[in-house]
Amino acid sequence: MAEKGDCIASVYGYDLGGRFVDFRPLGFGVNGLVLSAVDSRACRKVAVKKIALSDARSMKHALREIKIIRRLDHDNIVKVYEVLGPKGTDLQGELFKFSVAYIIQEYMETDLARLLEQGTLAEEHAKLFMYQLLRGLKYIHSANVLHRDLKPANIFISTEDLVLKIGDFGLARIVDQHYSHKVCLAGMTDTGGQ
Repeated sequence: MAEKGDCIASVYGYDLGGRFVDFRPLGFGVNGLVLSAVDSRACRKVAVKKIALSDARSMKHALREIKIIRRLDHDNIVKVYEVLGPKGTDLQGELFKFSVAYIIQEYMETDLARLLEQGTLAEEHAKLFMYQLLRGLKYIHSANVLHRDLKPANIFISTEDLVLKIGDFGLARIVDQHYSHKVCLAGMTDTGGQ
């Protein structure tokens, strides 16, 4: 069975060495493909997001996403275990040396989009999920982060214990509380038309 998973990993260009086995397709994030796998060292199922680092722009987006996800630690945010380079190497803060990065994160069984495709939620489940969603958003915003891509496909659910977690921070931004979007007009004069 692990051979089939290894074949899936090689088809999608995943190169993490022998530590991760039994790869299965999960979906697509904003900046990369996501597969599930078993981390043989930690003995747990994980989600592995592959991010290609092909140019300066993709590098900038990857650095931003990694910075943000490392900043967040909450019960309603998908937990990130580590960020690795090719062959499972530790990046050691030198992302620019690699052409690909892998974000190893908590595995979640399904997402809200898939759950809603199965039919409407029971009222008590909808209330529970809404509470957890708002709780996660409050934490994200208190950390001066804007998700910017909150949709059912990025809201992950564990149906076993009914836990909701927000994930995929590929489009997220850090808000600088010292920056104002207002245009400063001090010292400017209107000389035309008078």
